[in-house]
Amino acid sequence: MASFLVAAVSSFGLILVSIYAFQLITSARRRLPPGPLPLPLVGNLLAIGRGIPHRSLARLASRYGPLMSLRLGVVPAVVVSSATAAREILQRHNADLADRPLIDVWLANGHRADSIISLPPHAKWRAMRRLCATELFSTGRLDSLRPLRQRKVEEMVGHVAKLAELGEPVAVREPVFTAAMNILTRTMFSVDLDDPASSPAGGGRGLHEAVKEATILAATPNVSDFFPAIAAADLQGLRRRMAPLVTDARRVLDELFARRVLDREAGESPKNDMLDAVLDKEHEWQHEGSVINRKAIKGLFSDIFVAGSDTSSTTIEWAMAALLNNPRVMEKVKGELKSVLGHKTQVEESDIAQLPYLQAVVKEVLRLYPSVATSFYRAEATVQLQGYTIPQGTTIILNIWAVHRNPDVWDDPEKFMPERFMDGDTDFSSKDCRLIPFGGGRRICIGFPLAYRTVHLILASLLHRFDWILPEETSKNGVDMTEKYGLVISMANPLKAIAKKRYL
Repeated sequence: MASFLVAAVSSFGLILVSIYAFQLITSARRRLPPGPLPLPLVGNLLAIGRGIPHRSLARLASRYGPLMSLRLGVVPAVVVSSATAAREILQRHNADLADRPLIDVWLANGHRADSIISLPPHAKWRAMRRLCATELFSTGRLDSLRPLRQRKVEEMVGHVAKLAELGEPVAVREPVFTAAMNILTRTMFSVDLDDPASSPAGGGRGLHEAVKEATILAATPNVSDFFPAIAAADLQGLRRRMAPLVTDARRVLDELFARRVLDREAGESPKNDMLDAVLDKEHEWQHEGSVINRKAIKGLFSDIFVAGSDTSSTTIEWAMAALLNNPRVMEKVKGELKSVLGHKTQVEESDIAQLPYLQAVVKEVLRLYPSVATSFYRAEATVQLQGYTIPQGTTIILNIWAVHRNPDVWDDPEKFMPERFMDGDTDFSSKDCRLIPFGGGRRICIGFPLAYRTVHLILASLLHRFDWILPEETSKNGVDMTEKYGLVISMANPLKAIAKKRYL
């Protein structure tokens, strides 16, 4: 019996070694980009797992180059770490490289079939993108909802003012998160995140709780993604845990739809929000045989919530932390606000265009601390890239964090220096792909128009209405800028600062 087990183990080991050797020979023949030698079975997972993934990938890329091959379990991947390579991915070859890899947890309750985040860039996905661009996030709709955003920011300012009167430190992200999420939920459904009475299911709060847990599950490394042959077993149970969350999100959305339909039948005035926009379109879709229906819209709305739940508030928290660590920059941006706004107490969106240094601060924050550090794509066809072959089916990891800190592109890349953007040559359009916190190409963030307005308005209001100092226990060493990895890269230690009301 013992000899049989030894023989079986030896045979299995020989098979693994043979497969491993075959993969190495095949990779060499296909002219893949260079990369570290993958281990049998696990590939390069151990090399990435030692630390925060985007930093681990950047360290490997410093050795193997801006185009680097990896094997994630049995899944072939190419990591992109330079603006030049990113431009090839997002512009020159974007038609073939805009698909998403199959993320197993996203299959829960069939969500992937209606997810603008993970759908392949074909008919339904294109129709959803067109709806977002022409209806949901159009300039006209966002302009019409400007007073709403203004009101939510003023509510946030009032909350911070109360804490300032008490002299208590402000956990910056908490009021900012509430303001940003209320802006999003009001734009979508005309309900507030923190008002459970706004809908039968708790409105934005009920949806957000489901999405919050879903983002944790989606950010958890999943053996099913690295070894697709055993994905059906769902060994970590992530898909099973995701399924009821998808159900909860759909239930909340069903109730919001039902309530709005009743309001419209009762003759109530239109809200001009996203919910009204899609209800206005439903009759048209039904008669045209469109690929979009209410089920697809519920998937789209869930994805908008996933993408927008933490990104704006996290960016503002990073901005406040960076400014508190850099008093010179803080004084300069406050001086600009004073010069442009004078004694006006309320910052308005129309003021943002006259605040170029504030805009430069936001760009520099998003360069150093992009909300999403890595973006994932999948090759729908084999392409040639910078002399290397990217085979069909390869997962492409765009390391946005590394692109933004590449010393070949940026002077003093680790330094917080908004002045680098004062020439106006670099924007978020991804033309040169030096600054791509919102991604680029066909997959550029659909919510960028709303996020841009929200971040600038909230940050400008906090800086114009209050002076900020660090608590005594923090001021000696400055703010801890350590990262916490997840779908959104947040501060490991939430920022606390003391607000002092400014008398303008």
